[in-house]
Amino acid sequence: MLDTDTASRAAALRRRSPPGRPSGRTLVRAGVNTVLFLFVLFALPQLLSLYFVDAMTQVAIYSVVALGLGVLVGRVGLVSLGQAAVLAIGAWVAARLLFATTQPYPLVLLEAGLITMVLGTLIGLPALRMRGLYLALITLMMAGGITVVLATTNFPNGGHGFLGYNGSTVHIPAIRRPGIAAGDPAYFRYCVIVAALMFLLVLAHIRTRPGRAWAAIRQSEPAALAAGINTTLYKLWAFALASFVTGVAGGVLAGAVHYLYSINFPTQDSIILLAVVLMGGAFSLWGAIVAALLLQLLPALLNNWGVSADWLTILFGLGVLQVLTTAPRGLADQVPKDLSRLGRLLFGLVRRPAPAASAAPSGDGPR
Repeated sequence: MLDTDTASRAAALRRRSPPGRPSGRTLVRAGVNTVLFLFVLFALPQLLSLYFVDAMTQVAIYSVVALGLGVLVGRVGLVSLGQAAVLAIGAWVAARLLFATTQPYPLVLLEAGLITMVLGTLIGLPALRMRGLYLALITLMMAGGITVVLATTNFPNGGHGFLGYNGSTVHIPAIRRPGIAAGDPAYFRYCVIVAALMFLLVLAHIRTRPGRAWAAIRQSEPAALAAGINTTLYKLWAFALASFVTGVAGGVLAGAVHYLYSINFPTQDSIILLAVVLMGGAFSLWGAIVAALLLQLLPALLNNWGVSADWLTILFGLGVLQVLTTAPRGLADQVPKDLSRLGRLLFGLVRRPAPAASAAPSGDGPR
């Protein structure tokens, strides 16, 4: 009788909430995200100076870079220290296409992403046999090698053809921007839209079969193999996706800075990028945004206040230590929980009843 009642209640619940209909919490979250996106897109450039508009443009770009690294570290469990080099490849390819052709800017971004995807997947080939520290060292050495190659061959700054270098230091042409986003506020909006598309692309992977396969590989690669998952395919898939979004980020970075030099992509940036991704939260899409704010907005604030941004190296080291020991899922996961606990504590203090006054002694007292 109990089983029959349980089955009937479950059937009624399924009829009340069809599987394809999103829950109320999902709808609220989507609404909040939409309002926040519209605020950032339209209202934020009007509230900030051009200095901070440029800083927020860098935040939008590097949120995509952190997103790609988060796919590798948080979703698959592969520690890569070569994302700064992948970003440099994307910027180099986009710069060459913008100098040598008159193609539309979105097409250049797509081509930069695809070419970087192929090269980044080749960089990720050691991931088929290596994990942990060995993979990190291999990708770090490859990042250093790519930086040396770009510096030796003269990072392109507007010379003729695809590999040209303009030796003049006076008449160096700037990397062009799209016609609809020539100004800084307009280009900030352009970068935000591109970043939103990259986030949707990664979210579509996470919510479908690749995301489930990556989660199984992260938990236990032997168990994933036993379950019939092609770990080689999905590892390369992760490197391809991370390289594609990072290549697109390199393309918009080229238009943001106007001039590119090999010194803009030092190898140690890959280590700092990994640190801020771990601090922000490698397991969350919001963690990529937090990481970009730490990496780009925080130095801009310190410079504006007259404080050297070099202190951030020490701060990031302490931050990584604190996050790994007390908040392994990053600030994007821990801060909302802490705020929720604080809110419940304050709410409990407000609602706590006042202590009752002591009762007056009965009787008329001594006569």
